[in-house]
Amino acid sequence: MHNVEQRLNASFIAGLSGNADSYRDFLSDLTRVLRGYFRNRIPQMRDDIEDLVQEVLIAVHNARHTYRPDEPLTAWVHAIARYKLTDFLRARARKDAVTESIDDHDEIFALSDNEPGDARRDIGKLLDHLPDKQRMSILHVKLQGLSVAEAAHLTGLSESAVKVSVHRGLKALAARVRGIT
Repeated sequence: MHNVEQRLNASFIAGLSGNADSYRDFLSDLTRVLRGYFRNRIPQMRDDIEDLVQEVLIAVHNARHTYRPDEPLTAWVHAIARYKLTDFLRARARKDAVTESIDDHDEIFALSDNEPGDARRDIGKLLDHLPDKQRMSILHVKLQGLSVAEAAHLTGLSESAVKVSVHRGLKALAARVRGIT
């Protein structure tokens, strides 16, 4: 992986400096890495892998100004890929939930209401109501336990913007839970 990191980093940095051939090499190499990443995570959804790869490539291109050369490039790309995959799976789950018939799931009434999976889904539903900036800040800092600095790096926001987003997002979530909104 170290060799991959070096090769990707060198071609990415050269591409950012205006070398179109290096940037093309970076995108080509990254495409292969991303395909492997998604094949390992969603092997049953092979038809969706190319769409996810393209979404990540676009996101990397659009966020290239947020990359810090002193940080590992693959960690930065991995964060973007992970969020794209999470968004994809969340959207897929919503679509599947709408199309499923309750008759197909008689066992639903036997499930406990206090299972961790239920709590994660409930939190996910609540977070879906927040703007992206607030949702991602809360996800990184409060749910994943990252520092404000790490969350700022991953989202491309300033540290103070992450703090404000967490504060406002938690306030909005509390109001929603209380039924104020």
